[in-house]
Formats: sequence, structure tokens, C-alpha cells
Amino acid sequence: MHADIAKWRKDANYFDFKGQQIAYWTGGSGKPLLLVHGFPTSAWDWVPVWEALGEFHRLIACDMLGFGLSDKPRNGLDGKGYSLLHQTDLHEALLAHLGISDWDALVHDYGVSVGQELLARQTEGSGASGLGQMVFLNGGIFPDFHRPRPIQKLGISPIGFVLGWIMNRNSFGKAFSEVFGPDTQPSNRELDEFWELIRHNGGHRIQHKLLRYMIDRQTHKQRWQHAVEANQDRIGLIDGALDPVSGEHLYRRWREVVPEARHHLLPHVGHYPQVEAADQVATKALEWLRAETATAA
Repeated sequence: MHADIAKWRKDANYFDFKGQQIAYWTGGSGKPLLLVHGFPTSAWDWVPVWEALGEFHRLIACDMLGFGLSDKPRNGLDGKGYSLLHQTDLHEALLAHLGISDWDALVHDYGVSVGQELLARQTEGSGASGLGQMVFLNGGIFPDFHRPRPIQKLGISPIGFVLGWIMNRNSFGKAFSEVFGPDTQPSNRELDEFWELIRHNGGHRIQHKLLRYMIDRQTHKQRWQHAVEANQDRIGLIDGALDPVSGEHLYRRWREVVPEARHHLLPHVGHYPQVEAADQVATKALEWLRAETATAA
């Protein structure tokens, strides 16, 4: 990582979302760019690309409910569990809190489903009216092509609560490293930093509850796929090919389902391209986002 995690924690801002405190960060200048992180990590994932993206965009990133420095209620929002729809509501509330009405988005992993829900709401006219372009990174855009890891399968099973008992720094580090490319493995320090934010306020104990997102993806599969199909002219995928969860097989599916959408394959990295190949991700994302600006001008 290219930042001091203690400073990152100190720089966090907070706002109230339905009685829960949500940590968020802003920076840079230009057209607002919403950054939506993945599971099981947090907005800290965006630190490697923060400076480069911030040269051209006002950045907005939060730790979603149950993640990072945000509140982690044992039973989710209003005791009704953790839902991707609630996380999307959270992002719309954050943008409203900041007075932002026109914005682009860069989304990863768990966050790709939030992105698809935002696209769906905009397409239906029920929300996210100011959304412009969206850049996807590795994630379960097409649930039938998502290949969950063993630890995820355990977490969503009837005995998923066991995950909270067995999850520690060592087991996390081993499982997490497996989704990175062989030449872009996280260092022990990076794993410590990721784990610190997961473990904050007992977050490692609710991982099985956050994994509900895999059920949400199946529930909204058709609606969310339609959202990407209907918006091919303003979406793109930057994909780490070596990701065992959503790598090159996902990229190939993207090419089939949305042939008019942008696409870029990173052959030597895994599931966290913004961490593993930060310069390449920032360069390609900015190229696509600037293309819209030039067209609009």
C-alpha cells in the first residue's frame, strides 16, 4: 500500500445512515468518481490508485455497512440482515449527504453488484439519476460464472457461523492470497492491514452474514444482467485474468453478453487489480472516463 493506515483511519469522515455510523473519505478534484469496494475488505483497497485517480476526479469512497471502520451491527440494518440493496441505498445517501448529483463510478467485487443495482435503478427511473459511466473490476457480474472459494461456500452454508470461530489472521491470509496472481502476492504487511480493518469492531465474526450477497445476486440476476446489457455504451470491465473467482472466464462472458461495452484484460494479475496492477488500472480507467468527457465537450 502507498499510505499509512493510521493516517487513513484518522482521515475518515462519518455520516449517519439509518442510525449507523458510516466511514467515508473524499479527495482529489474534478468530476466526482464513486469508488465501491469489495468483500471482505474496505475502501482501503482504493489507496493504491487514489492519488492517480484524484488528479482528474473528486473521489468518494466509503466502508459499507459491516466493513472496515463503519458500524457492524450483529444483525445488519434494522435487524434484517445485510443486503446489497441496503448497501446501494447507503451509497445514494452518501452522495446526497455530499450534495453530489452528477458522478461516475468504479466498482469491484461485492461492489459490482452495488454498481449493477445503481444502473438498474437509473434504467428503471427509481434512483441514481446522476450516474454517468461505470467501470467494473473483477466481480460476480454474472452469478452463474462466479466461482466462490471454499471459505465462501462454508460461510453461506447452514453452519456458516463457524466461519467466525475459525477465521484468524493466518487463515485469512492464506485464503486471501489465493485470489491474487502468483507474481503479485500481498506482502505480510499488506495482509496485516487488510486484516486490521476486517477485524475492527468484531467484523470477522459477521463474515457469514455479509456473504448473503451471493443469494442477493441470484435473486436479482436477470434484472442486474439487463442493467449492463441496456447500458453498453457507458460501461467497461478491467479484469485480472488469473483470478480464480472472476478472472478470464468472467471476461470472456462479458465479451459475449455485452459485446459493445469496453473491455481490458490484465493477463498477469488476480482478483484485486487495483492493488496488484494499480498503475495499469488507473491509466485504463482514466482513459475511459476522459473519453466521455471529451465526447460530451
